[in-house]
Amino acid sequence: VKIRRLYNEGNLRAKVSITIDNALAVHDIKVLEGERLFIAMPSRKAGVDTYADIVHPINSEVRKLIETAIIEQYLKVKEQEESAAAAKATETDTAFADNASKE
Repeated sequence: VKIRRLYNEGNLRAKVSITIDNALAVHDIKVLEGERLFIAMPSRKAGVDTYADIVHPINSEVRKLIETAIIEQYLKVKEQEESAAAAKATETDTAFADNASKE
């Protein structure tokens, strides 16, 4: 699972790619947030307000495996990003305080 990009717009949280058994890659899977986190498989426009999946799991067991792997990786990457942002903010605050005390 590779998190391609994180988002904070609407209910879109990330776009993801997965590789299955080093044989098949699926791109543009979306991580969405509603009442809970869930995934939406890649789709194409099929009408005015309708979309059709381009690729999808055949059974619920495989869907659950894919969804669990993607959401676990998303949460891991999100936590790393938040930790890095917090560390950078602390670094900036410390540098600002050091500069202020020198004046």
